[in-house]
Amino acid sequence: MPEKLHPNAARVASALRELGATGEIVVLPDSARTAAEAASAVGVDVGAIVKSMLFDADGAPLLVLTSGAHNVDVNLIARTAGAAKVRRATPEFVRAATGQPIGGVGPVGHPAPIRTLVDTWLGKHEVIWAAGGHPHAVFPTTFDELLRITGGTAVEVE
Repeated sequence: MPEKLHPNAARVASALRELGATGEIVVLPDSARTAAEAASAVGVDVGAIVKSMLFDADGAPLLVLTSGAHNVDVNLIARTAGAAKVRRATPEFVRAATGQPIGGVGPVGHPAPIRTLVDTWLGKHEVIWAAGGHPHAVFPTTFDELLRITGGTAVEVE
């Protein structure tokens, strides 16, 4: 890769290689903190963007990878996860659990494994784009590969 990756993106890139993923990190000239920004940057429908949302589920991190076109029903996720209380994680909780900032949380490359739920809607797209550990980094993948590399569970999120 011609340019040096941010350390967070480099960790995600390393994890992708170790996990046998096919996509490589693409560094964008502008931030892709939102699904709409990412979709515009890579030229796809917002539904093909993997929105990474970290939740605090009874004190443990729970990563929900959803289509950029969806909102997450927190009550549905709580029931699915078997958690008494699920709430959006604070920026500090996100950074502690993932080592990455909000707006750039990748599905892999975290300090420790995180329980992950993957929106079944992402399976409607041949190629999906996920964050690469930094707001300017993304990578292409597929629904099946995303499930495999995260050890995630396919679920409905809304």
